[in-house]
Parts: sequence; C-alpha cells; structure tokens
Amino acid sequence: MNFNQILEKKPIQASVPCRIDIGGTLDISTFYLPMAHLNPASFNIALDMRTFVTLAAFPKGRIKISSRGFESVEFDQKKVRFDHAMGLMFAVARYFNAHGVHIQIHSTSPPKSALGGSSCAAVAMIAAFYAALGQEIIPEKIIWLAHYIESSVAGVPCGVQDQAAAAFGGVNLWEWQMGERGPKFKRMPVFEENQDLSGLNDHILVAYCGIPHISKDINKQWVESFIRGETTGVFEKIVEITKDFFGAVKTGNFGLAGQLMAKETRLRLAMTPEVLDKTGIKLFERALSLNCGARFTGAGGGGCLWAIGEKDRIQDLAYAWRKLLEPVEDASVLDTLIDTNGILIL
Repeated sequence: MNFNQILEKKPIQASVPCRIDIGGTLDISTFYLPMAHLNPASFNIALDMRTFVTLAAFPKGRIKISSRGFESVEFDQKKVRFDHAMGLMFAVARYFNAHGVHIQIHSTSPPKSALGGSSCAAVAMIAAFYAALGQEIIPEKIIWLAHYIESSVAGVPCGVQDQAAAAFGGVNLWEWQMGERGPKFKRMPVFEENQDLSGLNDHILVAYCGIPHISKDINKQWVESFIRGETTGVFEKIVEITKDFFGAVKTGNFGLAGQLMAKETRLRLAMTPEVLDKTGIKLFERALSLNCGARFTGAGGGGCLWAIGEKDRIQDLAYAWRKLLEPVEDASVLDTLIDTNGILIL
C-alpha cells in the first residue's frame, strides 16, 4: 500500500515507554507452557525514556528507515531484507505492505541498553501504521502482532513482556497463559487505576553500564539448558520469586523486594555468570552492601541494571553507583521516572 498519499497531508508519530523487569524469560513459550501449572509471570515497570516512531512521506515503491545509532537503510518494497539491524522494522512495514514511507525511529534510552528498545520500536511502529490507516489502537492486538513478527525474523525464541510494557505502561505483573484460541496474558497492575505512583520512584534506581548488551547468546543458553532439563528447578524458583516480589512491592515492603531481587539475580548468575559484566558485578555487590536488591534488565550481558529498596537506602545507593560509574565511559545513573502511559499517538 502506498502510504505516500496519506502521509503527505500529515506525518504520523507514535511513542511508547521502555521497561525494567524481573522474571524475564518466563514470557517465552518454551518456559511458560511446560510450567503452566505454576502460572508463570513476569514483572516490569515502564519508564519515561520513550521510543518515538514517525511515519513520513517517501517516494512510491520505496521504504526507508532511520534510527539513531544505526546507518539509514532504504529498500525497494519488493526487495526488502530482514537479516540486518533494521530487519524487525522492515518486517513490520512488510506486514502492512507499506511503501512510500520513511520510518524515523528515535529512542531516548541508551542504545542497546537491554530496556526492550527494539520491541518498543515495533509496538510504536505498528500503532503508527494503524493510526495512519484510521484504525482503532487495540493494545492487546498490537502486543501479539509485534511479538509474532519479531519471532518470525529473530531466529531465536522471543518473549512478549517488552511489547506488553510498551503498549500499556505502568507497573504490572503479567501472567503468561494459553487461552482457547492461542496464547494470552493476564495483566495485574501493582496499583489501582488512578493511584499515584510517584512514591515508587523513590524506591528504584536505574543505571547504564556503558556497554551495549547482546541478549541472544544468554537467552539461548537459558532456553537450551531448560530444554535439556538441567534448570527446570531453577526456573520454578524464579516463578515463585517473581510472584513474591510483586506482592512485596504491592504492600510497600521494599526491603523484602530487594532481598527477593538479589535472590533471583544470584540464580541467574549461577546459570550464566556473564549475565553481569565487571561493572555490573560492582554495582550488584554495592547494592547488596546497602541492603538493596539489584538486577540486570532484560537478558543482561551489558546494558542496564536496576535496584529496589527502602528510600534512604536507594538514596545512598544512587551516590555510590555514581561514584562507581564515574570512570566508565558512557555509563551513568539514568534520570528516569515511571511512565503510566503506554501507546501515545501524537
């Protein structure tokens, strides 16, 4: 479909938040289906470092994608390739049979920071295409569409929590289930609708370690060890920890939440020590020394860490993490807050 004529009148822009999490990997069907009797769940918090996707008019028959940190790529609509950095984005464009469009992606989170950036961009892009077509924005539909498109081109099993956080925003526990017609999720917000979440900002901290992550290798190790039956018990414990963590945050017991987060991180480290780089190890250990919990985001291996704990402890940790990160190039404690909004059409 030639979007040139639609977009010449007015470009379309959509934005979504990124996320921090605990209980990741459980959103991959390899895990949540064999453990269905435990109702596997993931917990995440949407952050206001949003990803913006703008659809603008471009010559008929052509598709161009531009994104900060990547070289712009342009294809003829019938010669699109999916085996490069922008492959997922071109796959989304091909789903809509789109041409005559320049897709501009701008993320306000650090590049390759393990905050769900590529999945966020896919969600925002799908929402923008639906808006351009004058169709209803249905978050659940967009989540699953983004998930399946990513799974079709990634070459590895993919989860769905990044897309879920991007579409809905807020602070949620997501139970992954099989419905009558296919997979589904149950969203359980930590707070009641319209409840002020600002207080939770005082209990969390997010830092970028300065080293971009590559999640495929670590995720692949987790998947393969689970399939071989070597880590079944570990992931069953992670299911339990994630649900207990949700309960601790919901009741405001941030000391307990920190202990649970530390426990989950240790389990992951025992399976895959490389989930934390040298800087990550230092940040993790400093958090524990201040009675906070800390965890890598996503599949780790570089990118971001986040921490949770009592307010005064998090204040102390913020100072300690800044000192630790001073000599690390591009690393910093991130200035970010919880984002209660999901998909926004601008």
